[in-house]
Amino acid sequence: ATEPASQCNTGPVQCCDSTTSAITPSLTTLLTSLGISASSVAVPIGLTCTPISVVGVGSGATCNAEPVCCENNNYQGVVALGCSPVNLAL
Repeated sequence: ATEPASQCNTGPVQCCDSTTSAITPSLTTLLTSLGISASSVAVPIGLTCTPISVVGVGSGATCNAEPVCCENNNYQGVVALGCSPVNLAL
């Protein structure tokens, strides 16, 4: 299920190359290199994310990967934590 992009109140909607809800060994290594404890991560996780401007949401904004709303994107777009899918048309 997706939520309207306008309901994302944690920051800008992100366009992520992919999302995952599985903590794999390679993802654990990536998180550790960023100083993030894998055991403290809220899933799902967005990988390689860029923000979509709020102005663009609902007025033709596109995301060729996965548009998501994330609780924590403080890792320069490498990972975004606690992501949920959003509908850009709403």
